[in-house]
Amino acid sequence: MDTEEMGLFPEFEVPDMDGEEDVAEEGYQRSVFFDVETGDFRMDGAGRMTEASGFEAYMQWCMKVVNTQRYGCLAYPDEIGTELEEDMQEPTHEAVESAIERDITEALMVNPRTEYVRDFSFSWDGAQLMCGFLVKGKDVEAFRVIDMEIGEGG
Repeated sequence: MDTEEMGLFPEFEVPDMDGEEDVAEEGYQRSVFFDVETGDFRMDGAGRMTEASGFEAYMQWCMKVVNTQRYGCLAYPDEIGTELEEDMQEPTHEAVESAIERDITEALMVNPRTEYVRDFSFSWDGAQLMCGFLVKGKDVEAFRVIDMEIGEGG
């Protein structure tokens, strides 16, 4: 054995990986299809989970992030989710709408594939708010989220 002190873990140099890019950062990755209506994964006739295209998976991610309460699940980092319940406590409808627009935009811009979030629309029915907005991912068509319920009954 060498006279140098041996550590608990071996030490070695990690080789450089020239030309290797993180494939997950390029394009939109496929995933399993989650059915928001049923609250479960979509199954085919044989009982197997169906696959969502990369763009479908991105759209599902957007909806999941917007509908996830920030700090409500320890599995997610702090930048994932929204604070829509707190936003609804603002004193006026205009302040609520402004807070929700900011909150949703910040939540979706966490993903480097999100190009922009804009064209928000709001419709009030008592204490219930219906919200819609446009999301544009990089290298894909924009899609519109419509009639998202926020507040009582949402």
